[in-house]
Amino acid sequence: MNKSLIWAALCLWVFSCTSVNEEQNQRLSYGLVWSDEFDFPVSGSPDATKWNITVGDGCPHICGWGNNELQYYTDKSENVRVENGKLILQLHADSIGTRGFSSGKITSKGKGFWKYGKIEVKAKLPSTLGSWPAIWMMPEERRYGNWPQCGEIDIMENVGYNPDSVLSTVHTGSYNHQLGTQKGGIIYLPDCDEEFHVYSLEWKEDFLKFFVDDTEIFTYDNEKKTSDEWPFDQPFHLILNIAFGGNWGGLKGVDASELPIQMEIDYVRVYQYL
Repeated sequence: MNKSLIWAALCLWVFSCTSVNEEQNQRLSYGLVWSDEFDFPVSGSPDATKWNITVGDGCPHICGWGNNELQYYTDKSENVRVENGKLILQLHADSIGTRGFSSGKITSKGKGFWKYGKIEVKAKLPSTLGSWPAIWMMPEERRYGNWPQCGEIDIMENVGYNPDSVLSTVHTGSYNHQLGTQKGGIIYLPDCDEEFHVYSLEWKEDFLKFFVDDTEIFTYDNEKKTSDEWPFDQPFHLILNIAFGGNWGGLKGVDASELPIQMEIDYVRVYQYL
């Protein structure tokens, strides 16, 4: 065999082995630091040592949670519960508080917050016109000010008028939807309302990477400028919710005829380098 070909094959083999070993070492260097498997033996509320249940509509400070959404969040079991090993967040058409719809939202603020690591959430999404389920993160202390300077990490969002796709997005002072400069990615996922998928974030000092199952859909790099571009050097907590209507979810109207609908969460896992 030609010596050049032998040398090229050897180099390719060494490179492949090195890449595999680096990937394996990276996996081994992550350790589970926080999780909820929702494996209660009986139905009930989410673990209060890990989650807060949001109640209200955001008024008077942020009417409609800042996006003119239509839901009122409650702590009722109809909206937030754990059953059969799953967290259920359910949206209903009913008159609760100041709204005509009730829904579920939980956060880990004060109970689970991290800087860097890997976050995985296995979920099955709801789907109807106006629905807006999300898996996202906000800073624990907002050291750079209010939104958007404080930063926002949207691991997964889906809107009912585009039900077969999910998005991952970041918002910062320089890059946000108010300016039309937000940065994100989208993936076609036609069975997201029928099957569970793992929505994940890999967060390091130099980048945020977003995945659905094993497919990377978006990378946001640290430009190493100011906090307006990278406010992601502080702890963030998790938020899980279903919104209804609003500036984005209701962009093409809403349809309440299919309610109730629900988002099911199989697990939430957080890993960090050991």
